[in-house]
Amino acid sequence: MTEFLAATDLRHACELRAAHPEATLLAGGTDVMVGLNFGHRSATALLDLSRVPELREWSRDGDTITLGAGVPYTRIVAELGGALPGLARAARTIGSAQIRNRATVGGNLGTASPAGDALPPLLSARASIELASVRGTRSVPAREFFLGPGRSVLAADEIVTAVRVPVTVGEFAKLGPRNAMVIAVASVSVTLDPARRQAGCAVGSAAPTPVAAVEAEEFAAAELDRDGRRELPAPAAARFGELVARATAPIDDVRGSAGYRRHAVAVLARRTLEWAWREHRRNRGGAGR
Repeated sequence: MTEFLAATDLRHACELRAAHPEATLLAGGTDVMVGLNFGHRSATALLDLSRVPELREWSRDGDTITLGAGVPYTRIVAELGGALPGLARAARTIGSAQIRNRATVGGNLGTASPAGDALPPLLSARASIELASVRGTRSVPAREFFLGPGRSVLAADEIVTAVRVPVTVGEFAKLGPRNAMVIAVASVSVTLDPARRQAGCAVGSAAPTPVAAVEAEEFAAAELDRDGRRELPAPAAARFGELVARATAPIDDVRGSAGYRRHAVAVLARRTLEWAWREHRRNRGGAGR
């Protein structure tokens, strides 16, 4: 028999987590319940976080969005498309409308799947993950959160409470048999921050964890111009794709071969950089003038 625990606020959630470190956390339940129903996982206890109000809000402070771990993807699409366009585009590809009404970024982080659609946008934007327990709170860079498939730095008594994401120009692309309701064969997120002369890029479904393409980021950052009037040279976009593909470590599985994934990542990376660059120029008044 599975014990069901329901937290009413964040303090209560941390207390229940400390008392039941073996409990499986339940946010939207779109991954956990499927696993339980199909017998892919078992749980002696479920800790429901869906009623915790602190996890279901977001706020903006200057150029940073603090997004509660329990904010569903439907709200991210509706309310944060302008501030976090890359994450919002990823959210649009997640499951059906019913799934997006339930699924959360906190759930994606908790399962730590290398194919989690929301994860590359967090890495590319250099987001940080806020964790809480009865011992206190701490912040972990998204790029240091994942340890392997299904594994993260989250301690047994901790809960993901929020992500802090810089406001940047961002794009996301995902390859699969269809646009949504499918596990990605590969996904790529690109962010541009010309004011800081900084670019970000991360890849999903092409390594044991979501990975940042650091060499490609440095290359793209060197190409950035602050006024946004210069077009992106085609050879630069192609080179960027090559560097992103080099950062991956794909495997052969039922969804695609390693070679196919590596090629797909290069193509997706080139396209997402071109899209982000176009948006950067539009914002700076350099396109269509």
